[in-house]
Amino acid sequence: MQTRRLLFQIGFFVLFVVAPVFDIFRYDLEANHAWLLGMEWRLGLDDFLAGRIGALQAGVNVMLRLFLPLLAGAAVFLWVAWKWGRLYCGWLCPHFSVVETINRLMVRAFGKPSVWEKSALPPWQPDGSPRRSDTRWWLVVVPAAVGFAFLWAVVFLTYLLPPFEVYANLVNGALSRNQAIFLTAATTVLSLEFLFARHLFCRYVCAVGLFQSLAWMGNKSAMVVGFRRSRAPDCATCLPDKQSACDAVCPMRLTPRNIKRHMFTCTQCAQCIDACGETQRDNPDGPLLSWVAGEAARQNEAGFRAGRER
Repeated sequence: MQTRRLLFQIGFFVLFVVAPVFDIFRYDLEANHAWLLGMEWRLGLDDFLAGRIGALQAGVNVMLRLFLPLLAGAAVFLWVAWKWGRLYCGWLCPHFSVVETINRLMVRAFGKPSVWEKSALPPWQPDGSPRRSDTRWWLVVVPAAVGFAFLWAVVFLTYLLPPFEVYANLVNGALSRNQAIFLTAATTVLSLEFLFARHLFCRYVCAVGLFQSLAWMGNKSAMVVGFRRSRAPDCATCLPDKQSACDAVCPMRLTPRNIKRHMFTCTQCAQCIDACGETQRDNPDGPLLSWVAGEAARQNEAGFRAGRER
């Protein structure tokens, strides 16, 4: 499952980068109109400003070309979240793919996925192999965070200005003053966010994630990570010293065996499910965690006493 998810993440990250280049989607501040699927996307106000149409027709144009498409897209997006949770975050979001990449690099550097983590992860992988860290990996962590930040800053700029102009100026070292200021400021802010606040952004700041979570929480039958509580004693042998593989692998630093309301920011990445499957691979009863939906999701919450979330 993680291989498929990685392919989805890579594909969407590439789309995120090249969409402005091929005019798949962007807003051109110089031309003062958007591009969508290679075509100019205007609101139809030019004729109104020129006096060729009235205010009523202009209002209809704005409704048909702006508000209705936005509302339709938002409705589909929220319906997916209502039914399956934050699939966009866990399987597509280019920011979350950066979060996970830096998580893995930080674990290699000092045994923790975040500088705010209170204690190091268990010294074992879900498959039982040792988890090793080496401070020399910091020589990769910091450049990776800054590199991703610079890439994001450049891509953001291409969503607002003609991409070929931005890339040509960048290659030739001929950035305008405003372009240089934007890239410097955005790279600095994003570098700090990627290094110190990426989880906090996903959990408390990102509006896209928040609305997905709210829609998901409103559906008691939505897909959720289910825990077979009747087999809870099997968790004691998951990893040595009664540590949990599912807790260790969660990129959002959640406790996957908890109730849904304590999993508000779950991204449905299924890393906890895969980790549980790996630790229980020799157990004839199978893993304790799995995706459940419908009545099974409702029963998963029934009588569940919440544990402590990190």
